[in-house]
Amino acid sequence: MMRELLMAEGKSDLKIQNIVATTSLGKPVSLTKLARTHSNTEYNPEQFPGLVLRVKEPKSAVLVFSSGNLVCTGTKSVAQVKQVIDAVIKQIAKIGVKITDKPKITVQNIVASGSIDLNLNLNVLALQLENTEYEPEQFPGLVYKLVDPPATFLLFSNGKLVCTGTKDKNQLEESMRQLNKNIKAAVKKN
Repeated sequence: MMRELLMAEGKSDLKIQNIVATTSLGKPVSLTKLARTHSNTEYNPEQFPGLVLRVKEPKSAVLVFSSGNLVCTGTKSVAQVKQVIDAVIKQIAKIGVKITDKPKITVQNIVASGSIDLNLNLNVLALQLENTEYEPEQFPGLVYKLVDPPATFLLFSNGKLVCTGTKDKNQLEESMRQLNKNIKAAVKKN
């Protein structure tokens, strides 16, 4: 007997865990100078061409490249991404790089976690759904890839899930609607 899913049309209990966003400052940055003057950095050019700049609030890390390109990780909202980028611009200004234009921020990936109010038979879902990978002896979750909207889910038998690959809240919500619809159809088939 199938119980109704908690996440009815448009509703979900997903919680954003991480947003990965990129931007360009449009000016080169001296990573050596930044590393020398800021204690919240890690820079080892023999290992990796970028500098890691850690921001305490909101807790995040920004990869800074000499080209002026930035990759921000660890935030939980676009507002936090903007706050972190502003903090990085202020730190870069201290080494003489003045950024006058507001950088355009592009969200590359959202990672969210949540659950559905169902115990899932992952063996059945692996057979009924397309684009799945399930090897329980390797990993206890089923990997399910949606094509439209593009999203990848890790589904666990207790109903917990992780969603990655979406780029905005609308895509995230739409992928959850699609997941719910596809799971309902798979359970009915069985």
